[in-house]
Amino acid sequence: MGITDIDTDYNNYKHHTDSYALRYNYERNFGNTYQNDLLDNFENDLVYQMSMFDNVKEIKGAKSLIKFFVDNQISFCFATGALPKPAMIKLRQCDIWYDERILATSKTHESREGFVMDAIDKAKVFYQKQFDQIVSVGDGVWDLKTAQNLSLDFVGIGDTNRKKLIENGATNCFSDLNEFKKMLF
Repeated sequence: MGITDIDTDYNNYKHHTDSYALRYNYERNFGNTYQNDLLDNFENDLVYQMSMFDNVKEIKGAKSLIKFFVDNQISFCFATGALPKPAMIKLRQCDIWYDERILATSKTHESREGFVMDAIDKAKVFYQKQFDQIVSVGDGVWDLKTAQNLSLDFVGIGDTNRKKLIENGATNCFSDLNEFKKMLF
C-alpha cells in the first residue's frame, strides 16, 4: 500500500483496531484521507499474508470456553479489533465454533465501543432476547476502558497486563480462560 513509516508507538493511536491503524498510518504517510476500498485491499492482503505462515495458536482455554457456552446455551458474541476475514481464519485455525452473525469487527467501526455495541446488537437478534447483564472479556487496558465507557461488567484475562488492568479499575482478573471458566461452574 506504499506505507513506509508505520507508527509503532500504540499510545499515539486513538483506537486500537486494524481499520484505525490503517487509516492513521495511511494519512500520516500520504497526508490525505484514504478511500474505503483500501480497507478491503488491506484485509485481502492480510488473508494472503496469513496463508504464508503457520496457523495461529489458540489462546489458552478459548476453544473450551466457547464450547462450554454453546453446550450450556450461554449467550455470547465476538467483538474484535481485527477485520472479519482474518478473524474468521484465526477461529477456524483454532477449531473454535463461531457464527458470522455474532461477529463484530473493526471493518464497520474503528472504535472499540462501536463494534462492541454492534456485537451486543447482533447477539440480541441472534439469540432473540434482551440481556440483563453483559460481561466483556479482554486482555488489554483498551478492552477495560471500552467496558467502562459502555458501563459493562469486565473480566480481565492474562497475567501480562493484570497489574495495569487492576490499576485502571478491573476487579475480576484471571490468568487464563480456563481459570475464568472454572469460576462459572
